[in-house]
Amino acid sequence: MPILRYRVSMFLLWILVAYVLLLLIVRAFEGRLIFFPDYPGRLEGDWHPHRLAPQDVWLTSSDGTRLHCWWISKPNARFTFLAFHGNASNIANRAPTYEFLSNTPANILALEYRGYGHSQGKPSEAGIYMDAEAAYQYLVKQRRLDPKSIISFGQSLGTAVATHLAANRTVGGVILEAPFPSAARVASKLYWFLPGLSLLMHGQLDTESNLRKIGAPVLVVHCVHDPVIPFQFGEQVYTSAHAPKQFVQINGSCHEEASLVDPVQYDSALQSFLGSLTAAR
Repeated sequence: MPILRYRVSMFLLWILVAYVLLLLIVRAFEGRLIFFPDYPGRLEGDWHPHRLAPQDVWLTSSDGTRLHCWWISKPNARFTFLAFHGNASNIANRAPTYEFLSNTPANILALEYRGYGHSQGKPSEAGIYMDAEAAYQYLVKQRRLDPKSIISFGQSLGTAVATHLAANRTVGGVILEAPFPSAARVASKLYWFLPGLSLLMHGQLDTESNLRKIGAPVLVVHCVHDPVIPFQFGEQVYTSAHAPKQFVQINGSCHEEASLVDPVQYDSALQSFLGSLTAAR
């Protein structure tokens, strides 16, 4: 019996060691688990949509990475959306969203993160935050926009970028479409078969923590049947935000397509939100 217990104990110990090593390997390659710049196609889409007539803008991040953006101007615009898209694909495939936003009317600066689309470099959390900062500085210093006229707009992955920027720079408002509390919460949902992985990702893409630092008004938009980011995550993000804040529930199945699924409801909420910002200025 003592020998049997010893063998069982050693077997369990080796399983534990192997699992810890597996988690460390996953952590080492976590960038590939979080960022998908090449899926479904890095350069897919129409890069010259006539209805938007975007101007190509090239920026340089603080570490020297060259970034591609779209500048979409609108006459008599009161606000400018600094737009951070979700994972995979590129800004060209988000053209319908930008068309919806531009009808506000508002200007749009759509940022292409490093490693995505035509932008150079390799994506990382620190890197995409630097990219957001470069885009913000472009609006403030080169376009000479009032920071209070800038709306930090994020979708899915971009909601973490939008909140990080707003937590560290002055903006007029924050709009989060299909947000998530943190990378750890997403990991615990998607990789439920790897218990402990979320602990290794603690503090990464931490939307909740950044929201607590934001004083600007927040609008959260989430589809009830989101196949990627659970609706409950959007509710949790909304709870973490300070007032004034609004929550828009889109009844349907969508992820970053809320403006296409229910443009009337979305537009009504957006106009109300922007109207409240105008009144406060």
